[in-house]
Amino acid sequence: MSAITPRTNRPTLGITLMILTTMVFAIQDGISRYLAESYNVLTIVMVRYWFFALFVVTLSHYRGGVSKIARTSQPVLQIGRGVLLVVQICVAVWAFTLVGLVEFQAVFASYPLTITALSALFLGERVGWRRWTAVLAGLCGVIIAIRPGTASFDLHTILPVFSALCFAAYGVLTRYAALSDSAETSFFWTGVGGAIGVSLIGPFFWLPPEGTDWFWMAALCLTGIGGHFLLIKAYDVTEASTVQPFAYFQLVFASAVGMWAFGDVI
Repeated sequence: MSAITPRTNRPTLGITLMILTTMVFAIQDGISRYLAESYNVLTIVMVRYWFFALFVVTLSHYRGGVSKIARTSQPVLQIGRGVLLVVQICVAVWAFTLVGLVEFQAVFASYPLTITALSALFLGERVGWRRWTAVLAGLCGVIIAIRPGTASFDLHTILPVFSALCFAAYGVLTRYAALSDSAETSFFWTGVGGAIGVSLIGPFFWLPPEGTDWFWMAALCLTGIGGHFLLIKAYDVTEASTVQPFAYFQLVFASAVGMWAFGDVI
């Protein structure tokens, strides 16, 4: 397979966008965990995606029209990306309440290495032996973190592993989609495709937010929109394997949020 080259290649901008992405996602994770203590996962994710879809449709209307922004030659891929991200988010929010932010991020942090490996295998990106060594080291780190086969092993730690695999697949599909579609088109389908997916089952579990929780729901929606747009733009300006190592900043930011807001212990 020939290597896939981005339409533009600005690694410094891509790295900066990825670091900003991790900070926004860490804040979002903290809000999600707070809300998950009072509401079921599907309610939280569904509210977030309804707002997300409304935002991208409105934005598209003022950026040339919905039909123009939504136009894609790969609709199955784009909708699949959106649904896959919904699954990942649901699993992640559930895991926050079971293992905490710090332990979740310690395992979830393996996803950049998974993206690096998948980018080499499926996108044809060049990955040298140093990066392959990092991938293997990261795999060993995950095994150490979840401690399979020991008395301290907790089945709940499988949730961060599954979440990381889903997000890695989403990242690679986003990178592939960027070859033909603009960041705005991918952003549109991330919101609309996800909203369609979660709305198929979410209404059966609806629990209305109360009081100030509406504020936190709004904050969750805004961080979700900002984080995913930054992520898509990062993939749009440089190779996935270039920016992924900097996704580890999310472990730092999320650990800070977990310790400060929830008393998590490293």
